[in-house]
Amino acid sequence: MIDRLLGRAGLKERIEELEEEKRHLERRASAEEERRADAVADRQRAEKQVNELEHRIESLEERLDRTRGEEEAVEFRRVSDVRGARLDDVLGRFRGVASDDPEGLLTAFVPDGDAVPATVSDWFGDRTALVRRAAPAVVLADDAGAVSAAITPSIHPDPFDGWDDAFRLDRSWFRPTGRFAFALVRSDTFALGTYEGDERVGFEGFASDVKEAHSKGGFSQGRFERRREGQIDDHLKRANRALSAVASADDVDRVVVVGERSVLGGVRSHADVTDVSDATGKPESALSDAFRDFWTARIHGI
Repeated sequence: MIDRLLGRAGLKERIEELEEEKRHLERRASAEEERRADAVADRQRAEKQVNELEHRIESLEERLDRTRGEEEAVEFRRVSDVRGARLDDVLGRFRGVASDDPEGLLTAFVPDGDAVPATVSDWFGDRTALVRRAAPAVVLADDAGAVSAAITPSIHPDPFDGWDDAFRLDRSWFRPTGRFAFALVRSDTFALGTYEGDERVGFEGFASDVKEAHSKGGFSQGRFERRREGQIDDHLKRANRALSAVASADDVDRVVVVGERSVLGGVRSHADVTDVSDATGKPESALSDAFRDFWTARIHGI
């Protein structure tokens, strides 16, 4: 009664409200402090992880640099290109190597530098870098260390590896065998030969008028490009008709097509084997150059 008369009741209620608000603010402040502490801890953990990752990256970069240095430090004993009778002679020497041990000689086909089998890397060790550089290649080694080489085949076999008492060197991988078709396709040149071994027994070829450069004035660049692409398309249609005819005639064992990388995709469906060739000139002479280059093997001494 006295509190109400003196006006103290309202003040007490206000004080209680303020006390409650104070407690609420203190709880908020405490929660914020905890969150700040958690945030600081999270930031510290994140910074620690970043530092650890940076150290790992630096370590891996150092290892990579050392590996590159090691790869640069090893070199091929010898690199040579051989073809024809000379290649027959070299292959004959390798085939003449025999081992009394049924697992004395290693042969493997390595299609690319990222597909080196364990049998090869285990044997060559640091020199595996050279195998990667030589790929695609048929790799040869013996358990006495007398033979150590990689030969680039013209026709790639399926990947294989293994130790045996003789090297596995199929003649058809390196030299022309049987009856087959061999064609050169460029954006303006087509040449097709039928071969029995390394002897050509048939030929057809043609050159097409394809614009090489945009002359000043006249057609716009866009119109010129469309016209040129149309000329190339017409040329490739003729080439495809010729290749389709030889592929469907069942007169050859296989069809090999080489030429410009940009046009090979347009004729690949008619070929068993394709490869890039920079042979140029008139159709018949260009075909001869392409044929010689295709059946040339590069031998790396490892």
